[in-house]
Amino acid sequence: MDKNNLVILILAFGTFGILTTEMGFVGILPLVATQFGVNVVDAGLFVSLFALGVAIAGLVMPLLFSKVNYKKSLLLVLGIFIISNICFAFITDFNIALILRVIPAFFHPIFCSFALTLAAQLAKEGEELKATSRVIMGVSAGMILGVPIVSSLSYSESFELAMLFMAAINIIAFISLAILMPSIKPKEGISYSGQLKVLKKPSFILSIIGVLLISAGLYSVYSYVSLFLGLSNIVGNFLSVVLFLYGVFSICGNYIAGHLLSKVPNKTVLIYPFIISIIFLLLFGFYDIVMAIIILMIIWGVFAGIGNNIQQFWITSAAPEAPEFANGIFLSSGNIGITLGTTLSGIAISALGVRYIVFIGIVCSLLAFVFFVLRNRASKSETNLN
Repeated sequence: MDKNNLVILILAFGTFGILTTEMGFVGILPLVATQFGVNVVDAGLFVSLFALGVAIAGLVMPLLFSKVNYKKSLLLVLGIFIISNICFAFITDFNIALILRVIPAFFHPIFCSFALTLAAQLAKEGEELKATSRVIMGVSAGMILGVPIVSSLSYSESFELAMLFMAAINIIAFISLAILMPSIKPKEGISYSGQLKVLKKPSFILSIIGVLLISAGLYSVYSYVSLFLGLSNIVGNFLSVVLFLYGVFSICGNYIAGHLLSKVPNKTVLIYPFIISIIFLLLFGFYDIVMAIIILMIIWGVFAGIGNNIQQFWITSAAPEAPEFANGIFLSSGNIGITLGTTLSGIAISALGVRYIVFIGIVCSLLAFVFFVLRNRASKSETNLN
């Protein structure tokens, strides 16, 4: 393996650590609520506020750091995550804990955006998409596979050990990048104002809205998946196993997505919202049948992996001239979607019960389809004008 490919794998591992820190709380919200003496909906703030922080920062931070040395930027972010995770393991005050969650969230988009951009730059000619998919696999693994690992450590050992595990991942990534990654300056690209001009493109704006809605649909259900699975008595270590299966098949979905988006990108994107809606509808219908739920979780895992790739592809393909900014917007819109989905589901849980969160996911997914269609039409119009 040459050095560039090794750096790409380390970037993917670092991304896994960053996303594990973000999404690790999804599978342990009941435990977090007990840990800090709050209700489950309040505990959901650890997910939604982190996502909101990423959403806000994704609009600004990658753009501001787009002319800063890549290696220094990546190590800065990992250092902040390491300190935050170590401190978090020993905090008992709910409000202080929330602050410690939000601080690293503002640096999160820098790492993920630059990792995606660097992967494409370091890859051999013609293998850029494959390299980018490896980093997205780190995103998928962190968002989905990191959840059952943190869940298992929290329930079988302790909450504190789970937090230190997240710190350990980031420490390994920090040391690896510090030793193996060369100092890389960003390529001379378009100016800040030039990058911001992509916001005038209708196809780019429509892509953002579509991705936001797809993310909201997925995480309106997934953010409270531990509660939903509890309806089938899938709890504790059994919950960790089911979430682990979900994560493994999500990574498989990530691999499948690379092939689908290379061959039939538009069909893949347009069909996706309907498949997710059908899965959610089946989850609602078979919520109390354990084997059916496990099978559906595996299928959902595959399509969750495909969905992560769709979101990144849909936005960056609309603004190839500004990759760092586009990747930052991808992270921002996705996390705004997570915040929206988590908030709407929290309201649904309070009003109707956890079983009904699937309908939030269905509505958001079908709305996303509308914006996917509009984006395609806008892209054709822009092409004709050029």
